[in-house]
Amino acid sequence: MKIPKHIAFIMDGNGRWAKEKKRSRTFGHRAGFKNLVDVVKACKKIGVEVVTCYAFSTENWNRPEKEVKYLMEVPVEMYYERVDEFIKEEIKVRFIGRRDRFPADTLKAIEDIEEKTNEFTDFQVVVAFDYGAYDEIITAIKNVALDAVNGKIDIDDINESLFEDYLFTKNLPSIDLMVRTSGENRLSNFLLWQLAYSELYFPRTYWPDFKEKELKKAIEVYNNRKRRFGAIEEE
Repeated sequence: MKIPKHIAFIMDGNGRWAKEKKRSRTFGHRAGFKNLVDVVKACKKIGVEVVTCYAFSTENWNRPEKEVKYLMEVPVEMYYERVDEFIKEEIKVRFIGRRDRFPADTLKAIEDIEEKTNEFTDFQVVVAFDYGAYDEIITAIKNVALDAVNGKIDIDDINESLFEDYLFTKNLPSIDLMVRTSGENRLSNFLLWQLAYSELYFPRTYWPDFKEKELKKAIEVYNNRKRRFGAIEEE
């Protein structure tokens, strides 16, 4: 079986999972965070090299204040509860997205966990936090334009490869497979540039119930896809 080098996850369904259990949305997010760590470890075990997960979008600021407050605490929990485990497992943790709107303790936790796991190279988890693809692409365009105006690049040198160097995902391999749980069939402003030729899979399973068995099923589906990247298959 061919193992995807890079898998991205939209971890959807935490709130609905909790509602069905007559629990709070915060309870669902806590269960989703725990499951993320389990899925990351399962991915590493089977040979995936990079996992990118959508943890908090630029639009999520519009959610109820209590829920946003808890989601801002997730990186802090990740740091204090899991950093030793990430170090032991040699998992590099990297955050992508904006960093100008976080509470001070959230930002410190993000910077500390990145610093303490930065040396690891074989496997990494990328957390998209206060991330939106529109914001990422517009920021990249502004930086390309600024460098062109300042003579750092020539306008004729601008191509796909150069533009990708201005994205948050610079130096990451292409995404082979994107999984969005809970049965929702949309991208929700997640990695729009990077997912152009990725295989997309939309299981109905809520994220807290997406276990190693479901991960292996997703990879089986991936293996049954024919990736032609715009070409045609030879007869």
